[in-house]
Amino acid sequence: MKTKKIVVGAIAASMLSLSVCSVAPAVFAAGETVQISASEETAKAGEEFTVKISLADIPSTGIAGIDFAVKFDNTILSIDSVKAGTITETGASGKDPSSSDSAPLFDYTIDNNNGIVGLVWNTMLEESTYWIKNDGVFCTLSGKASGSAANGAVSKIEFVPFTRETRPGSGSNNDAISIGYLDGDAQVEYGSSLKSGSVTVGTPIAGLRGDANEDGTVNMADAVFIMQSIGNPDKYKLSATGEANADVDGSGDVTNKDALRIQQYKLNLITELD
Repeated sequence: MKTKKIVVGAIAASMLSLSVCSVAPAVFAAGETVQISASEETAKAGEEFTVKISLADIPSTGIAGIDFAVKFDNTILSIDSVKAGTITETGASGKDPSSSDSAPLFDYTIDNNNGIVGLVWNTMLEESTYWIKNDGVFCTLSGKASGSAANGAVSKIEFVPFTRETRPGSGSNNDAISIGYLDGDAQVEYGSSLKSGSVTVGTPIAGLRGDANEDGTVNMADAVFIMQSIGNPDKYKLSATGEANADVDGSGDVTNKDALRIQQYKLNLITELD
């Protein structure tokens, strides 16, 4: 089987033990956009947290290469480790001749001094069965909230291009989040839709009970959003406040019982949510 090293936005060897040069012309896949999102989490000052980074709306062709960076407030958080998510387990690592313990298909850098985590996954296999095709968790970031962080302090988890040369020795800085694959000699790139997350220090305070989607009202849309968040949490995420609002039965978890209770409330079958 023929193989060709994927070139879409791969991070230079000096940064992530990869050696990839981009020479193919870029072609943008019309109407094909991949959503990158981060979960919203809470942690007490000095305690640990985990943030999920997820991909959704992946085109049927799949992803052979992706790289981007996560930006966070390093006065509030520090990142200790990164773990690849289940959607990266495509079987490519056992087939890709470029993969090794020193050069894994999924790789990362952590720069707490500048509040940046660089992330990359790529395979040189041309057979798309080994590409990322399923929506889900791309990776998890684990770290600790600063012991001096004020209660209620919030660090956004944002997505930015990884700071690097477009290819080693080019002298040109990368300015884009790269997602795509090679089709013959063409570099095909998908668009990206970015949904930031956050880590809040302390305990989230509920606003309007039942207002899961935080639009300022309680209606059937909140019940629908709760069910969507349960069925597909990688795509439909409750914020920390939304989760506190959605837990109308006070169980400590958001379940279908909360959605049912909101429906009953809107149908006047019950007079109070709590």
